[in-house]
Amino acid sequence: MQALVLRADNFGIEEVELPVLRSGEARVRLLAAALNRRDEWIRQGRYARIRYPAILGSDGCGIVEAVGSDEHREWVGKTVIINPSIGWGTDPRAQGADYEILGMPRAGTLAEYVHVPVDRLHEKPPHMTVEQAAALPLAGLTAYRALFTQGKLQPRQKVLITGIGGGVAVFALQFAVAVGARVFVTSGRAEKLERAQALGAIGGVNYHHPEWERLLREFADGEFELVVDSAGGEPFNALLGLTAPGGTIVVYGATLGTVPAFNLHRLFWRQLHIVGSTMGTDEEFVAMVRFVCEHRIVPVVDSVFPFEQVMDAFERLRSEEHMGKIVVRIAEA
Repeated sequence: MQALVLRADNFGIEEVELPVLRSGEARVRLLAAALNRRDEWIRQGRYARIRYPAILGSDGCGIVEAVGSDEHREWVGKTVIINPSIGWGTDPRAQGADYEILGMPRAGTLAEYVHVPVDRLHEKPPHMTVEQAAALPLAGLTAYRALFTQGKLQPRQKVLITGIGGGVAVFALQFAVAVGARVFVTSGRAEKLERAQALGAIGGVNYHHPEWERLLREFADGEFELVVDSAGGEPFNALLGLTAPGGTIVVYGATLGTVPAFNLHRLFWRQLHIVGSTMGTDEEFVAMVRFVCEHRIVPVVDSVFPFEQVMDAFERLRSEEHMGKIVVRIAEA
């Protein structure tokens, strides 16, 4: 089969042997896959415990061609999405020691076929195209846990989502709007702020403005009960001041790195809660898929690239110009 293979000295599409299908697994012929920042971090060597060679890709939609056990043959022929969260463990508060994400070390979805445990399969939401469905799993799950499990979002709450444009942030915007939250965003690009408003955000500010914190506070008429952030870095101290007393900041990434001169005084005096979040449990994945179906939420697909142009898709991801998910079309149905 054709697969996008990362080696220590090379990254490109190769012909690789289709592995043997084991009991309890399903073979999915992939129709579409989607990129995540995780894929780019692995490609750059900035991810923990990288193992070569690796077939990247955590998101995918395809057709089940075969199963390793007769007891699962009802899946054959179905169009499915794949839960990329594997082996969470028994504690819903945090993943266990054996937890892994599809797409390294386990071979991922940027290939013609992928083998996954049958219990990772979920039928494609009927209101979505194949490309839209492929965009959903990882970012949708991450956004759902961040908002509802860790952030305990309630209708009418005032929410700030930083760095709008990436897949998780866009899903967080869509999900929060769906439950009636009042959502504001930040971005470094005016066109992304406009797109966010079209998706239901009340508004937002450009974080390159020297007084972005003051402008956001004025625009939102005060502080936020919930802040969802994936950047960290120096701006995080400003978020401490933008969060209402007793409010919560959920952190699901750290693209800007550690927070210099972290303002502990703001943290304890304002009685703030800072909560980490990543991926989610199987129960949260089921709840997320049910949620998007009930609310008819359609993933925002920034662009679709044919498999042979997958390197261009990675270049689009690196450019940070995208709004929503970047999808790779693997094959026709």
